[in-house]
Amino acid sequence: MARQLEQTPDYKVLRRLVPVTDYGPQPASEASTGDRSPSVCRVLVLDTETTGLSHQADKIIELAMLVVHVDMRSGLPWGPVELFEGFEDPGIPIPAVAKEVTGISDDMVKGHRLDDAAVQAMVDRADLIVAHNAGFDRPFVEARFPGFAAKPWACSFMDIDWKALGAGSAKLSALASDRGWFYDAHRALVDCHALLQVLTRPLGATAVTGLSRLIEAASQSSYKLRAIGAPFESKDLLKARGYRWDAEGRVWTCSLPSEERLDAELEWLKAEVYGRRQARLQVEALESLVRYSARSGVASERSLPS
Repeated sequence: MARQLEQTPDYKVLRRLVPVTDYGPQPASEASTGDRSPSVCRVLVLDTETTGLSHQADKIIELAMLVVHVDMRSGLPWGPVELFEGFEDPGIPIPAVAKEVTGISDDMVKGHRLDDAAVQAMVDRADLIVAHNAGFDRPFVEARFPGFAAKPWACSFMDIDWKALGAGSAKLSALASDRGWFYDAHRALVDCHALLQVLTRPLGATAVTGLSRLIEAASQSSYKLRAIGAPFESKDLLKARGYRWDAEGRVWTCSLPSEERLDAELEWLKAEVYGRRQARLQVEALESLVRYSARSGVASERSLPS
């Protein structure tokens, strides 16, 4: 019946996502090398469930991780997938909203503690950490497991321009649905499986996989630009451009994925916002070792183009 429905343009068939625990044999180009070669990247995909949104006040209640080899030539995973999943008792009752979102109860986590040695062993074997909202997950896991701070990170939500690729939403459940899958979201392990399978697919009309794009993103610096002294009357223009208001710093900020985009943005600010005004803007360079963490990058000042 599903196959018949797929033959018509009036129906879209979704199938339950089936976790892949082995992506098949090692590519022939790698098989003769034995251990890892420079063309192989070990990617660790993770997801957390927590008691709330603040990495300073809230706690992890579930952590799941997958580690898989990725062939950097094709951007495809291969071999068995290493799995980790565990609960942790936060020491406080789980708030009602967290129970509703995750389906995790106090009884499920009572007396449990994540295995520090097992987590660190998986982190040690990884070349790159990937999460779908790394700005959320990274501060939580670094607070609990400092070893995560020594690894480069990439974010599949921020480091891939899903809108430009035609996606209606960058939510993981929506990206999976676009590829014909549904799953029970908001449990850490199935979210990891869903993310990995989404990232194995080509992006748009290209042959580049999501995994390839994230490996590339991790090798490059991104930039946080603070539009210091931007005139008040340009606030709507900045907001429409994607800037966010930093209430604490009282400044409009935006994130840029490359130095080329940074240079282009400075040109736009000169033409559309500052005009003849003189300004020195603050730029924070973020390498993948600090990007999406609670730590700062390297700050500098940049003048507007003359």
